[in-house]
Amino acid sequence: MTDVLGWRALFGVVAPSTNTVVQPDMERMRPDGVTNHVSRIWVEDPYALTNEDFIAGTTAIAQNTLDAVRSVMTCKPDYLVLGMSAVTFYGGVDGARAWKAQVQEVAGVGASIGAESVAAALHAYGAKSVSFVSPYYPVANAEVRRFLEESGFAVKRDVPLQCRRWTDIAKVTPDRLDAVIDHLDGDDVDAIVQVGTNLSMVDIAARHEARLGKPVIAINTATYWHALRSFGIKDRISGMGRLLAEF
Repeated sequence: MTDVLGWRALFGVVAPSTNTVVQPDMERMRPDGVTNHVSRIWVEDPYALTNEDFIAGTTAIAQNTLDAVRSVMTCKPDYLVLGMSAVTFYGGVDGARAWKAQVQEVAGVGASIGAESVAAALHAYGAKSVSFVSPYYPVANAEVRRFLEESGFAVKRDVPLQCRRWTDIAKVTPDRLDAVIDHLDGDDVDAIVQVGTNLSMVDIAARHEARLGKPVIAINTATYWHALRSFGIKDRISGMGRLLAEF
């Protein structure tokens, strides 16, 4: 017997308690017969002024993630979608694999994480050189750069927005992001990437992708796409960029 609403799949979506973007983003991407079940990673909304402050904040998220995973597993989801990104890039490719393995060991089901999902999306597009924007501090951007380079991509430019609170990330305006994308673009870049799951970029990325004629990848789009395809769901979903619509 299958779940009446989630007759194709139940997805456990795990996101920080301060995050207001992951849940609505991923609900928009959900095809018929798939249901999302959100579990919150408890975290305070600290005030970051330095690289050290930012690392401390992301470490708190990492430490509480497994409790959120255990919580959502009580509804027996078929697959997990990790809607938090910074820590998934830490330690390069090996660090991402170790983080995912830890989550999957606790859950007993498969999981899609931000770092690996972005790399998979870039490979799907055939991109070789990239630039990226994050709400992070420079210390975390260095980890994103390391992961992307270890995954085979040349990183040309990056912008750390240095948002001072987790909740401030969701307040970054489209105008600000439009300007950042213009800065990140160039003839030397095959694709532009956005990381940081509380940064609202799904629609902005799709708009600039159409304008520039090159991939502009929002991490929430990449992670949900990766989850759908990893679970064998091949539906093409329009209106949120080429990744969901074509790959």
